Amino acid sequence: MKNYYRAFILLSFSLLFFSFIKPKNKKIIKKEFHAAVKVTSSKTLVKDNPYYIIIDKSDYELKVYDAEGWYATYPVVFGSNDMNDKYMEGDKRTPEGHFKVLLKKIHPKWGPELLLDFPNEESIKKFNERQARGLIPRNARIGSGIAIHATRPQEEWTVDYFQNWTDGCVSLKYSEAKDLYSYIPAGTPVTIQK
Repeated sequence: MKNYYRAFILLSFSLLFFSFIKPKNKKIIKKEFHAAVKVTSSKTLVKDNPYYIIIDKSDYELKVYDAEGWYATYPVVFGSNDMNDKYMEGDKRTPEGHFKVLLKKIHPKWGPELLLDFPNEESIKKFNERQARGLIPRNARIGSGIAIHATRPQEEWTVDYFQNWTDGCVSLKYSEAKDLYSYIPAGTPVTIQK
């Protein structure tokens, strides 16, 4: 009986001791990794970049994946309420396809911005095919300047209420855009799908 009692006390103290030890958060570990990686050259960052982004228009979500799988999810909004693929400049639709982050910059209005390589070969091909089929006017232009960027700091509510407001870009909350911007390097693959 004494052995059971001692084992029970030992187990209780062990559980009590370990309940006060906080395990390291995966996100914190990742941020420490990113801080260490920043000292390497930008060429190394792109070559060894473990990230890719999938933006699902129907779910209003931007998901980040790394070498281990799913890493983070951010709610986002788009341009037009018409969730179809972008046809031409000025239609306010968000393009679908495979892109990459071309450039990181801080925009004067909405802060952190990841500029995508739109239009790329895939989007130009779709645009030309649609124009040849008469789906868009002959004098239409494809457009450019599509990015993943923040809302203005005081307008994060647009994401909470699924208020599509951009000219075709993908927008996430200002506070979350700063987080995404902190670890996504130029060259990161991005897929936008419906």
